[in-house]
Amino acid sequence: MSAFLDGIRVLDLSRLLPGPFLTMILADLGADVVKIEDPRVGDYIRAFPPQKAGMSGRYLAVNRGKRSLALDLKDGKARDAFLRLAARADVVVESFRPGVMDKLGVGWSALSAVNPRLVLCSISGYGQTGPYVHRAGHDLNYIGLAGVLAMGAERRGAPPAMPGIQIADFAGGGLWGATGVLAALFGRERTGRGAHLDISMTEGAMALLAAELGNLDAGARPTRGSEALNGAMACYGVYRCADDRFVSVGALEPKFWIAFNQALGRKPDVSELVAPPERQEQLRAELQAILITRTRDEWVAALAEHDCLLEPVLELDELPDHPLHRAREVFVTVDGGAAGPLRHVRTPLGPPARPTPPPTLGQHGREVLAEYGFDADEIAALGAS
Repeated sequence: MSAFLDGIRVLDLSRLLPGPFLTMILADLGADVVKIEDPRVGDYIRAFPPQKAGMSGRYLAVNRGKRSLALDLKDGKARDAFLRLAARADVVVESFRPGVMDKLGVGWSALSAVNPRLVLCSISGYGQTGPYVHRAGHDLNYIGLAGVLAMGAERRGAPPAMPGIQIADFAGGGLWGATGVLAALFGRERTGRGAHLDISMTEGAMALLAAELGNLDAGARPTRGSEALNGAMACYGVYRCADDRFVSVGALEPKFWIAFNQALGRKPDVSELVAPPERQEQLRAELQAILITRTRDEWVAALAEHDCLLEPVLELDELPDHPLHRAREVFVTVDGGAAGPLRHVRTPLGPPARPTPPPTLGQHGREVLAEYGFDADEIAALGAS
């Protein structure tokens, strides 16, 4: 799939995580992605710790395969230059607060006027319209308002647990944004016209609740620790082992529950799968008392041949050496320039088409402008490096 988007030009005005993750996906699929950055600070996630060669690990992880052009869009010459770039581009991605693009003179009306086939993807916390249009927020706020945060906790009635990753940023913004961009590019081949995509990270996160909202509509009251897949059932949960590591158990179906209990030396009873909450707590305690007697890896080895849905809970530093991930070549080495070789995780779509170093601020200004039709005097006037 690495050449599917070959020839597609993307201008990326976004910063931090959602937009850059989206455009990394496009770059991995072959698109030419140019980060358009403020010449003073650029994408300020570069400065976050920890760092390699002066660039943050997070920045390095989501900006492979891109180039950088520094333009101050508050300057008239730079704004006009950006519109010239947009006239020859296919996609623009931005994550400003709603209204900022219009104030800069590069909003949807201006962009579509110079390029009717352009796709503009606007990622924001709460959407381009509505009462929260100018409201600030971060991932935790978005998933809180979306209902996602309320669904996770160790036990029924416990306070919501903070997720270990940015759900609204990566899934709510990045993945839904990429889906929308690809659909819009396909659609314009039939209509001849681009589109303005309004991607709300709150709505993107809420869409992940589709199944639980279906249960709500059917009369249930889903919340943390009360549903089959979020803590209510002993057969589907996380258990501590003797070495203070953990295993995940997913023996939901009767055949897996029987196999799991037989592997543990416990008498199988399929009626336990539908036992009431009080019994589920007892079952969880019984299983925990068994699983605490061996280390995580001992249990994984002992139950591997029983097909009973027990797997290790891996820490991040264990991922590259796991045999599944090695066999599937999930980790790829990317040239990090001054940062040296970078170990990146590929997307499920395959290895990146352009495993080139994440760019420094303004690194490719001259070559990008030349490719987009600017002559030497125009490039010099813009101060491109």
